[in-house]
Amino acid sequence: MKIISSASPTQKSVLLIVIYLAFISLGLPDSLLGAAWPAMFEGLGVPVDYAGIISMIVAAGTVVSSLFSGRVIQCFGVAAVTTFSVLMTALALMGFSLTGEFLYLCLLAIPLGLGAGSVDSALNNYVALHYQARHMNWLHSFWGVGAAIGPMIMAGYLAQGNSWSSGYSTVAWIQLGLVLILIFSLPLWHKNHSSQESHVEESSPGLFTLLLTLPGLKQALVVFFCYCTIEATFGLWGASYLVFEKGYPADQAARLTSLYFLGITIGRFFSGFLTAHFINRQLVYLGQGVIGLGIGLLFLPFSFTTIPGFLLVGLGCAPIFPSLLHDTPVNFGEKNSQSIMGFQMASAYVGITLMPFLFGKVAIFTGYGFLLGFLGFFLALIFAMTRMMNRKVSNRKIV
Repeated sequence: MKIISSASPTQKSVLLIVIYLAFISLGLPDSLLGAAWPAMFEGLGVPVDYAGIISMIVAAGTVVSSLFSGRVIQCFGVAAVTTFSVLMTALALMGFSLTGEFLYLCLLAIPLGLGAGSVDSALNNYVALHYQARHMNWLHSFWGVGAAIGPMIMAGYLAQGNSWSSGYSTVAWIQLGLVLILIFSLPLWHKNHSSQESHVEESSPGLFTLLLTLPGLKQALVVFFCYCTIEATFGLWGASYLVFEKGYPADQAARLTSLYFLGITIGRFFSGFLTAHFINRQLVYLGQGVIGLGIGLLFLPFSFTTIPGFLLVGLGCAPIFPSLLHDTPVNFGEKNSQSIMGFQMASAYVGITLMPFLFGKVAIFTGYGFLLGFLGFFLALIFAMTRMMNRKVSNRKIV
C-alpha cells in the first residue's frame, strides 16, 4: 500500500471523510427516480414504463463518462473532476425539480449520468491507490446509505402532500453543499495526490491496446459485467419473483427485497473488518459462495428459507465489487489503474443497464421462476472468469 508522505494522517483522515460524503451523495439520486416515479408519470403525461427511458439515458451517460474518465482525470486531476462532476449532477437534479416536461427530463438525464460515472471512477481508483481495502468496502457501504436516504427524502415530501419536485430540489441542495465541501478540501487533494503524479502524467493506452497486452483484463471486464448483472437483476426482479412465483403480497415482497439491499449495505460494513483477516481475492470467492448458498435456499420449496435466502444473496454481493476494485492497481499496475478503473465501471454499468431489461423480456415467456437459473448461470460464469483472471495475473507477475 502506498504511503503518502506529503499529507499528514489527520489530513488523510479528513479527506477520507470527504470521500465518504461524496459516495453518500453519489447514492442519493440513484434510487430517487424509482421512489418518485409513481407520483411523476401522470403529471408528465407519459406511460408508467417511460421511467426506463430516463434510466437508460442516465446509465448510457455513466458508461460514456466511465470510458473516458482516465484521460479526463489525467488532464484535470481527481479533485477537479470530482468537484465539477458533483456540480453537474447537482444542477441536473435541480433541473429535474424545475421542469414538468418529460423531454427536458431526458435531456437532464445526460449530465446526471455523465457526472455520476466520472465521480465513481475517480474516487474508486483514488481509494484503491491511497487507502486500505477496508475503506473501499466502507466506501460502498456509504453509497448504500445514500441510496436508502434518497427514497426516504422523497417519501417524506410525498407523505406531506408536496410535489415530487420538492424531493429532487432537496437532494440537489445537498449536492450543492457537497460541492462547497469539495472546493474547501482542494488543498488536501493536492497534497495527497502529489506522490502519484508520476503514475498519471504518462499518456494511457487505449482500451483495445490494454485488452491485447494486459493478461487478465478481458476476464476482469466480464467479471464486472456478470457481478452487476446479478446485483441489478435480483434487485429489480426479486419482488416480482416473490409475488408471481411464491404468492407473496406486494407489500411483503417489497419488504423482503429491502432485506437484500440491507444485506449489501451491512455486509460491506463488516467486510471492511474482514479485510484484516482475508485478502481481497478470498473475499471475492467468499462472496460468490454466499450468493450460491442464498440462491440454493431460494430454490427450496419452503417458505422459511425465503428470508435467509434474500439476506444471504445481499451479504454475498457485499464484498465482491469493492474487493475487485481495490485490487485493480495490484492486478494491472498503478500506471494504468485509472483508465482500467473506468473500463471496469463502464462494463459494470452495461450489465446494470442491459441485463435486468433483458431478463424482464425473457421472463414474459419463461415466467419469473427463471430468475434463479438466470442468476445461477452468471454466478457460475463469474466464478470461472475470476479464477481465470487471477491465474493470468499471477502468471504475469511471476514472469
